[in-house]
Amino acid sequence: MVTHGGKLKISLLLLFLSLFSTVESSSCGGRSSSAVRLRWARGAAERQVRMRAGAAFKIGLFADLHFGENAWTEWGPRQDVNSMNVMNSVLHHENTDLVIYLGDVITANNIMIANASLYWDQAISPARNRGIPWASVFGNHDDAAFEWPLEWFSASGIPPIHCPQATASYSGEEECSFKGTGRLQLMTNDIKHNGSFSSYGPRNLWPSVSNYALQVSSSDGPPSPVAFLYFLDSGGGSYPEIISNGQVEWFRKKAEEINPDSRVPEIVFWHIPSTAYKEVAPKFDIRKPCVGSINKESVAAQEVETGIMDLLVNRTSVKAIFVGHNHGLDWCCPYKKLWLCYARHTGYGGYGDWPRGARILEINQTPFSLHSWIRIEDGHVHSKVILS
Repeated sequence: MVTHGGKLKISLLLLFLSLFSTVESSSCGGRSSSAVRLRWARGAAERQVRMRAGAAFKIGLFADLHFGENAWTEWGPRQDVNSMNVMNSVLHHENTDLVIYLGDVITANNIMIANASLYWDQAISPARNRGIPWASVFGNHDDAAFEWPLEWFSASGIPPIHCPQATASYSGEEECSFKGTGRLQLMTNDIKHNGSFSSYGPRNLWPSVSNYALQVSSSDGPPSPVAFLYFLDSGGGSYPEIISNGQVEWFRKKAEEINPDSRVPEIVFWHIPSTAYKEVAPKFDIRKPCVGSINKESVAAQEVETGIMDLLVNRTSVKAIFVGHNHGLDWCCPYKKLWLCYARHTGYGGYGDWPRGARILEINQTPFSLHSWIRIEDGHVHSKVILS
C-alpha cells in the first residue's frame, strides 16, 4: 500500500517528468514563423493569423484535455503525461498554423488549491514550445468548483498540501483557500503568453468570457480575409451551460461589422453542443452523409437554446460548428446549410477509453474549401470529410 506521502512524491515526480517532456518537445518541429505572424498581427484592427505562401492553413483542435484530474493520486499526473504525448504526436505529424483548445483544458473540480494556471500552462505548452499560435474557449470543467473527495475524510485524511510560506506582506492564504481559479484569472494567464490569440471578450457578456473573433488572412499584401473564426463560451462550471441571447446579439453585430455581405466564409467554435446536435446525431452506426468513427453516447447538449442556431443557419457564410464535451462522439453531420462537428477526445483525463487524437481542419484559399480529418495518437488518419 502506498501512503499519502508516497503518493504525493510520485505525483510530484510525474508532474516533473511531464513538464520535462514539454521542454524537450520544443526542439521538435519549431514554428518561429508563427510567432512572428502573431507579433505582426497585434496592431491589426481585427486580430489576424496569416496563411503561408502557397500553403493551406491548418488548425489542430485539442478537446477535453482535463489536466489536473485526480492530481493527488498516481493516476492523475500520469494521464497528464499521456495527454502531452498525444498533443506532441499530433503536432509532429501535422504542420499546424494554429491550435484551438476547445474547452475542458483542466478539471478544476479536482484541483485543490488556486494553482489551476500551472496545469493550464502545461496543457498549452506543446503549441507554445513550437511557436504555434493558439486560441482557447472555456468548457464546463475549466472553472468548476472543487469537489472534496470522500476518501479525504477517512482515517488517513487529506494528503499533504504545501502552501507558500507566509511573509510580512503575504499571508499565503490565497493559494490555499480551495476556492479555485475563475475564468477571468485563467484567461489572464493564457493571454500573457506571446503565442496566445485568446481574449476576455466583451465585458458586458461576463461571466461568459471567451467570446471573440479571429481573421485568417491571405499571405499576399495587403492581406485579405480568407475566413473568420468565431469563439463562444458555452458556459458550465461557474454558471449555466448556455449561449445567452447577449452572446447571440454580440455575434450578430460582430459579423455585420467584419463580414457585412457574408462574402467571407465563417467557422464557429464552442465547447458544449447545441440542441441541434441531437437532431442530426446518428442513431446507431455512423452512415453517410455523416462521417466519423465513434458514436458511443447520447448528445449532452446545452440547457436551453436562445437563438444562436437560428442566426448561424441563416448566415450563408457559416460553414461549420465544432464542439467537444462528449468524449464518445467524433462525427460530423450536415445540418441544413452547414455542418455540425465534434472534435476528438484528446486528453487521457476524463471518461472513456477510446483512442485519443485530434480533429484537424484545413482551409484552402482559391477556391475556398474546408477539409477535416481525425489524426490519432499513433499517427493514423481517418474520417476525412469535405465541409465546404
